[in-house]
Amino acid sequence: MTSPTYPPKPVPGDRVAVVSPSAGLPALFPLPYELGLERLRTEFGLEPVEYPTTRKMGATPQERADDLHAAFADPTVKAVIASIGGDDQITLLPLLDRALIRANPKPFFGYSDNTNLHAFLWNTGVVSYHGGTVMCELGRPGAMAPLTAESLRAALLTSGEYELKPAERWRDLDRDWADPSTFDAEPETRPGSGWTWLNADRVVEGRSWGGCLEIIGWLLMADREVSHDLTVHDAGVLFLETSEEMPSGEEVFRVLRNMGERGLLQRFPALLMGRPKTWSFEHPNSPEAGARYAAEQREAVLRALKAYAPDTMVVFDVDLGHTDPQVVVPYGGTVRVDGPARRITVTY
Repeated sequence: MTSPTYPPKPVPGDRVAVVSPSAGLPALFPLPYELGLERLRTEFGLEPVEYPTTRKMGATPQERADDLHAAFADPTVKAVIASIGGDDQITLLPLLDRALIRANPKPFFGYSDNTNLHAFLWNTGVVSYHGGTVMCELGRPGAMAPLTAESLRAALLTSGEYELKPAERWRDLDRDWADPSTFDAEPETRPGSGWTWLNADRVVEGRSWGGCLEIIGWLLMADREVSHDLTVHDAGVLFLETSEEMPSGEEVFRVLRNMGERGLLQRFPALLMGRPKTWSFEHPNSPEAGARYAAEQREAVLRALKAYAPDTMVVFDVDLGHTDPQVVVPYGGTVRVDGPARRITVTY
């Protein structure tokens, strides 16, 4: 295992790459994208730099890999931010130049399908950041969620410890990005319910690994960027979350079961489980149906842990991944989970 390196952070006035390693959705939905770029400039003081495939749907894996190489190799670019996720970033992995990226480490931000690139960077020895896409978090209608803005600003522009906090309010429902009226006001939110802890009788501090559960399953199937030396995860902190595709409880259990059969799940003494997305345009659940879905997912996680890692400390409903607001989690960086104090501290 390569020892992890925290890349230097940009400062106001710096150039940052905006890339689409998965899907060029800025071409289809320019409104949240342009809003996100404007907030990068005005609220973060950074100058976004686009690449040939940033706004191109249907770009080949090689074209997207070329953009990533250009972004990391450019000495005037100080960070790399994904526009959004997608579903085929795994096809880029064999094309990436690990030596080039290792020689030019930069903070990378994204989540969902960007779990592929996070896992690649983990194995390259570069700490990256799970969260903070241009279209979703920076391009949020009305305003950025304060918790999101605070966490993203700390992760993007500063270094050191940052304590995660549960959201006081959160939202699940999305509105149509193609409709300009969507951006006239902030989305409706509902009161938060805090985190739920299990086996919270110890302190775990270690290197983080994980991301979007569906993508982890794909990486395992393709045997890519998941170390065969499972000891690299001993004493680490696993963090997982599910996407807007809303896998069933049984699907979640099966991925975790198979991680257990591989001997992977039980390596981590702590798990942060993200608040699940319980509404989508394909599954417009009522609040009651959404609550049932979340309960089924939690039961699936508990069932897998009971079988393979019964002593793991778990924190449910952490505001990471496909949720709003969203906190950024360093991928491959240090995470401290303090059970007795009910505190989670990350190192950006």
